[in-house]
Amino acid sequence: MNIRKFAALLAPLCALSGCSFGASIDTLMAPPKLSVEQEQIYNALTSTTGSAISLKYPKSGKYLSAFIIEDIDGDGSNEAVVFYERNVHSVDENPLRINILDQQNGKWESTYDQPAEGSEIEQVFISRLGDNDRINLIIGSSSINRTEKIVSVYEYSDNVLQSPDFSDVYSFIDVIDLDNDGQNEFLLLSGPDQGSPASATAYKLDANGKYHPSHCDLNGSFAEFDSRTYGKMSDGKTALYIDAASGTGFIQTDIIYMDSSGLKKVFATPEASLATRRPSGWNTFDIDNDGIPDVPVQDDSSSSEELSESEQMMLTNWMNLGKNGTLERKYTSYYSVSDGFIFIFPEKWRNKVIVRRDPISNELAFHALSDGKRGRELMRICHADDAASREDRLSTGYMLLHTKGDSAFLAYIPQSGEHADGLSITSGDVAVGFRFKE
Repeated sequence: MNIRKFAALLAPLCALSGCSFGASIDTLMAPPKLSVEQEQIYNALTSTTGSAISLKYPKSGKYLSAFIIEDIDGDGSNEAVVFYERNVHSVDENPLRINILDQQNGKWESTYDQPAEGSEIEQVFISRLGDNDRINLIIGSSSINRTEKIVSVYEYSDNVLQSPDFSDVYSFIDVIDLDNDGQNEFLLLSGPDQGSPASATAYKLDANGKYHPSHCDLNGSFAEFDSRTYGKMSDGKTALYIDAASGTGFIQTDIIYMDSSGLKKVFATPEASLATRRPSGWNTFDIDNDGIPDVPVQDDSSSSEELSESEQMMLTNWMNLGKNGTLERKYTSYYSVSDGFIFIFPEKWRNKVIVRRDPISNELAFHALSDGKRGRELMRICHADDAASREDRLSTGYMLLHTKGDSAFLAYIPQSGEHADGLSITSGDVAVGFRFKE
């Protein structure tokens, strides 16, 4: 049988078990098995909807299975939430639907069914919000081309999925205790719209079911959000570090946090945020695992008048927030986004070392810098694409730093002994400074 036809036959089963077609052909040859509970839920669903359906499942977040089995009404027993699409439907009907199943006398039965927003399920949260005791079913969905996302907040009670009491377009959503008060907030990021800047809003839900929003506009001309990282600030507050596109090929960072008075941003002006502008792909992350994300900013303060622009490699400063809300340099490094590695400079190298690409060997050479002139070589880093190249380098005195499959990163330190410039390093210094970003 043609493998494409075989894969198509297996697609419904994969949807049931939550598997993905990133699997190998060998995996596809072994049909996935459903649990007894999943089979019961699916049979109960199709007894109501008929068999001409395709299961849909969230594309990201905690819930990725075709079946979400949680207590969504607070009665102490689990319900099942299933998203599916009718294969046969009228032209003006949205085929995407939500079905809720509950257990009656030990058997699963469909209790409620209704249309869903959009054509794809992006993300699902099930959580209490604020000091309200109700359990919220928060569903993010998107249009067929995924250009517009809509979030709706539902309550399931008395076997009925109540009409959403909150609905809005979004770029990013999350449920998190951002102000550390022991209660979750619903966080929503929106992109720019008709002259309004990108913004962040945190919602609290009170005991009477009223939403209390806290809003702040974000800095910069953000076109779209690139990545988001939670972490601490220097004063211990939880913050969301937002990397967003700020122009063709560039991103910059905004940082928001929440305290008892509401949602706030760290950078008071667009100019302050603009100090983080750098090429796309240079995303914020916690480089040293201290719980505080680090913002990579290009450093052009060290340069050599002898090197061409193509030969000289730009350095990167990793910035932390200081107590006064300004960015402070924590490390200087060479950062290769394409190769995924970072070499953090020893502090004694700061403003005294440059990096160039050797056009002959295609290796990175680290040189002492004095009065704008390139001095002696202190270290080399190379990327070996295969085992033979790796073994060849090892036989000539290179040290192994990292391997990934047949690929390897290695370093070479010239044996020059102590030197008057005080910039010599050891193999231990190299091992401590090298980081590979998975």
